[in-house]
Amino acid sequence: MIQPVQIVKYAELVPCRTAFIDAHTPGSDQKENFTIIGGGVSEASDQHVHIKDTPGFNIGAAGQPPKCRNSLHTHRTAEVFFVLSGRWRFFWGRWGDTGEVILEPGDIFNIPTGMFRGFENIGSDYGMIMAILGGDDAGGGVIWAPQVIEDASAHGLILGENGKLYDSKKGETLPDTIAPMPVMADEHLSLLAEPSVAEVVPRWVARYLDLLALSRDKPVQVIGEQGLIFDKPGFAVDFLSTNSAGPVSAQPHYTVLMPVQGYWRLSQNGRDSHLGPGDTAFLQPDTGYHLAPAMSGEAALYRIKNTNDPAGPSWWERS
Repeated sequence: MIQPVQIVKYAELVPCRTAFIDAHTPGSDQKENFTIIGGGVSEASDQHVHIKDTPGFNIGAAGQPPKCRNSLHTHRTAEVFFVLSGRWRFFWGRWGDTGEVILEPGDIFNIPTGMFRGFENIGSDYGMIMAILGGDDAGGGVIWAPQVIEDASAHGLILGENGKLYDSKKGETLPDTIAPMPVMADEHLSLLAEPSVAEVVPRWVARYLDLLALSRDKPVQVIGEQGLIFDKPGFAVDFLSTNSAGPVSAQPHYTVLMPVQGYWRLSQNGRDSHLGPGDTAFLQPDTGYHLAPAMSGEAALYRIKNTNDPAGPSWWERS
């Protein structure tokens, strides 16, 4: 029987250091991937998945030391990041030089589909970003920029068209029955978006300090049909802070709670659980609960709920 509330603690997260095709590429070979709810888009057969059931989206995280980057790629469904710790540079475009934005702890970026993107820890210590990926299958995998696949092959990693990695350093070879993952053709590359900073940052980024101010009296919808960031990716994201939490009646959708600051008390059917930054709580449908800060001081969290909208490309304009 599935428990009404499942909690994955930050201290219990299991990293995978060979999750993606650039795992041996210098500059990207120190990153760690975490799959918290659902298998995400990991390409590694040994990726640990904490909660396998998915609510219409996946939850994961990326941890990286300073100067480590995630290579250029894109997705078929939403990819949302909020910064848990560190200072991060997100960049985009065919060669990663069309635009960039710097995010600090608590900031959130709903990266539009249809464009290559990458990210780099530019802080002075290990940092982590938390991820939301649209769809139960997270869009069916990563689409890498051609140069990423070529660089990986030079360092012993080949991605099969089945979405799995084969590592020559471990003596693995691509099976005869499986072809290599094809690189994106020029005619498809030409269709990818190259939006300017002015087109991306005001439309797709929300800042933590602004969200604190806006959530002073009630939760603020960050991503959704009525959100500060308009999109309908199959889920909605709210931001709650110290004075905007409270009782929530049972509702017919899944809920995920992800603290970014402070400590929280989650009460459900007379049982209390405590959540801190980096923890993830997964609540089943029709589960009422009460949420409150567990101690004095600043507290904030993101709440994700599934919606009836199908996962798919980003909505650039309100319908």
